[in-house]
Amino acid sequence: MLHGIDVSSHNPSFEAEGLDFVIVKATEGRSYTNPYRARQAAQARRARCVVGFYHFLLGRRGLSLARIKAQARYFAENCGAEPGDILALDWETDPKGRLATSGQKDKFLREVNKLRPDHRVILYVNRDLWTRKSTGDYRADGLWIADYRKAGHPLIRDEWLFHQYTSKPLDKNVADFKSRDALKEWASAV
Repeated sequence: MLHGIDVSSHNPSFEAEGLDFVIVKATEGRSYTNPYRARQAAQARRARCVVGFYHFLLGRRGLSLARIKAQARYFAENCGAEPGDILALDWETDPKGRLATSGQKDKFLREVNKLRPDHRVILYVNRDLWTRKSTGDYRADGLWIADYRKAGHPLIRDEWLFHQYTSKPLDKNVADFKSRDALKEWASAV
């Protein structure tokens, strides 16, 4: 198991030494960009971590395909990804209690795959949402599951690549790869 964290503007500074990967919140909706994104990614790169970026999908029932595509385009254009970086969609309920539908989630992932065919694209989702709300199991190139229990033991039957197992003191994750080189190879083999 590899160890890593995910960070957002709520974590302007963090310790990357000793980690294998860092996934940085890049964007949300069609207008928000994490102001610390570039600095956080640079810090992870200096520590020789595999880097990823994620987008928080804003959605609601009836959200048009054009608006989903616009969010995907905004993410692809503003995430700051370099070759070998992982791209992720954060699919969860927003602070106003709204949730993009499973179909909207799928459309977003497919659009990012089209826009950034040279990057691995994964889905971040909590266990409850994955097992109860997803109308399909589409996860693009892999599943990043949030389930706060023992690291590497999420309570799901599906294959996963990343497991977020706690949010204290910040979001900690493990990845199901034998080595950092294996993760780098997977991330670059598109």
